[in-house]
Amino acid sequence: MGVFWVSCEAGSYIRTLCVHLGLVLGVGGQMLELRRVRSGIQSERDNMATMHDVLDAQWLYENHKDESYLRRVIRPLEGLLIGHKRIIMKDSSVNAVCYGAKILLPGILRYEDNIELNEEIVIVTTKGEAVALAIALMTTSTIASCDHGIVAKIKRVIMERDTYPRRWGLGPRSTQKKILIAKGQLDKYGKPNENTPKEWLTSYVDYSVKQEPVDNEEKVPIAPQEKKEKKRKVSMSSTQEEPAAETEISPKEKHKKKKRKKALEDGAEVENEVSETVATEVEEQDVKKEKKKKKKDKKKDAEPDE
Repeated sequence: MGVFWVSCEAGSYIRTLCVHLGLVLGVGGQMLELRRVRSGIQSERDNMATMHDVLDAQWLYENHKDESYLRRVIRPLEGLLIGHKRIIMKDSSVNAVCYGAKILLPGILRYEDNIELNEEIVIVTTKGEAVALAIALMTTSTIASCDHGIVAKIKRVIMERDTYPRRWGLGPRSTQKKILIAKGQLDKYGKPNENTPKEWLTSYVDYSVKQEPVDNEEKVPIAPQEKKEKKRKVSMSSTQEEPAAETEISPKEKHKKKKRKKALEDGAEVENEVSETVATEVEEQDVKKEKKKKKKDKKKDAEPDE
């Protein structure tokens, strides 16, 4: 009998592994006992509990209102994320991340060292509550040297929505925008209308609307005489190019002309064949008529005169 320790992924067949080991050794093998020592970062030495412990903790809480046993048996979710590097968010931006907002640099309060690009990290509140799992789009050095940008991409949101209060839309510009919407100086979507003040149009920039780039180069006005000369030059060049355009024939037109010629030739050949067949038929009829006349003449000559 032998005892061995295996580190494997979920879905591995340990019983089959024991049978294969016996076949390799040439003596045969069969599993007698299977014991799970570790699952993820949790091992049997780290406060593992049985289902009987869960039942006892529930009974103690329901009858004596003592939750100490229950807290020792049931551990929080953050215990599984100890190995991940953390980014601590401001309380004002936590609910926005729960609703799927991007993790931007102004909403970050603190961050851990040695964060690498495309590394899985955990977004945490100031109290240590896990908000979401994310993929880092900036390293620690980049976060330290920048003042704006997307820090990480959300992989999975853990915290439920509205656990923290909603804090977006409370800035000075957004409050002013709400006041203008209430007064009717902006429509219900915040877009300008006829009553919008000029100060708002000049100061507010709507980044959702695509703006065409404006050329700062000064356009020199063209004198009317120069315009006339340009028109004359254009007309002269067009008249010179017209005969060349007439002489040049596009390949499509050439192809069409060839088709027409072939059609005409085929029609002429058909007409010639028809005329030849008609002529031969007429000749045959004439020959037959002559033969009949000759036979009649012979019969007349053969009859005796009375």
